[in-house]
Amino acid sequence: MSQLPTRRESEQTEDERSGETPLWLRGRDAVVAAAEPHHWRNGKTPDYHLSATVMPRQRVSRHEAGSLEAIAESLVQVFEMEISHKHDPATWVSMVTDTFRTRANGGVWSNAEDLAEKGSYNVLIGDSVFYRPDEESFESSHRTFLRSFSQGFFWEVLEVLSPPPVITFKWRHWGAFDGSYKGFEPTGEVVEMFGMSVAKVSDDLRLLEVEHFYDPNAFLAELTGGCPVARDIPATS
Repeated sequence: MSQLPTRRESEQTEDERSGETPLWLRGRDAVVAAAEPHHWRNGKTPDYHLSATVMPRQRVSRHEAGSLEAIAESLVQVFEMEISHKHDPATWVSMVTDTFRTRANGGVWSNAEDLAEKGSYNVLIGDSVFYRPDEESFESSHRTFLRSFSQGFFWEVLEVLSPPPVITFKWRHWGAFDGSYKGFEPTGEVVEMFGMSVAKVSDDLRLLEVEHFYDPNAFLAELTGGCPVARDIPATS
């Protein structure tokens, strides 16, 4: 009598069964290319040409292909792309969507549906004297930061401190503040943010849970000159 496949075997993707690298580990460009037109918010495919042209000159870390640092960075880039540009979590390949959760600085946990509805800025920045997520929609939050960093708001892994299944890593987030932020004029200076994240991953390196630890106020203060006085542009502008 033949045995039923184990849960692990039954959950294997076609890529795994064929011995090929799973889609979510092939990089952001591969995941973008594999998506269907209707997967994208407003039917618009994301454009990452600045990541290909500007980011390599500005990053401070270099990782060998296949290293844990390179894999972690690529996976988070896929994750960020999917939650920012794919409207339906059912199409996200970077995580185990049904059970995924995330939070920042020990705050409230959010799931995939929360990210799809509110956006990563509103979920992961949280309430601040410099930023009010309850006054922002998914769309307005993205417009705010796209305007402030028109030449790109980049992210890189600096160092991986522990391997799977719990990957702990340090990171850097940066961009030139070349557009206004809620009425505060740009300085043109590069603004940097540093933090650490702890990511629990599945056997096939999909995200199960991610916790971020960083100081959003230190970053946002650089956009406002440290002034918490409300001079907000309308959330829907």
